[in-house]
Amino acid sequence: MNTSSATYPTLSQQVFPNLFANNLLLRQALMVLAGSLFIALMAQCAIRFPSSPVPVTGQTFAVLIVGMALGSRLGALAAIAYCLEGLYFPVFAEMRTWAHPVTMYTAGYLVGFVGAAYVTGWLAERGWDRSDVGTGLAMFAGNLVIYVPGLIWLNTMLSPAPFDVVLTAGFGVFIIGDLIKLALAMILFPMVWRLINR
Repeated sequence: MNTSSATYPTLSQQVFPNLFANNLLLRQALMVLAGSLFIALMAQCAIRFPSSPVPVTGQTFAVLIVGMALGSRLGALAAIAYCLEGLYFPVFAEMRTWAHPVTMYTAGYLVGFVGAAYVTGWLAERGWDRSDVGTGLAMFAGNLVIYVPGLIWLNTMLSPAPFDVVLTAGFGVFIIGDLIKLALAMILFPMVWRLINR
């Protein structure tokens, strides 16, 4: 885990070093599109609990993975592209768009995706994704960035509900799932880097 300002190649740069090497703009556009589509695909892995208007999905995991794999700038752009796709296509959880009423409850989380992808990407560019502890801390930081605007907005939408009700609905139901996602990332990222280094 490295906290210096020096940057490391991202996972996507190492795995696809020659992809459209002569056309950087096309390469970056394809990476952003692939990242946004991966988030959209994982968003459809959704479980709903009666105590929360926000479903448990694979999209938060995908956002953090895309951020770490693409880096801060491209990861954030992929999250922005995903949010923009929701204006026209049913890419959000449970095949929703921005026009769906439930999306208004989840809007804070969607906005948080952009910051979370940037943060995990920034940490990956400093080598945090090379170790299990670094990956876990990067995922934890990314989750915090998602939860802050998510809970603030959900509190506004559920007002005048007490904040403990909001906390349960917007955070409590996700803890176990987030821990599982964090553990998966802690296994996957360092393992892929070890394979690449061999």
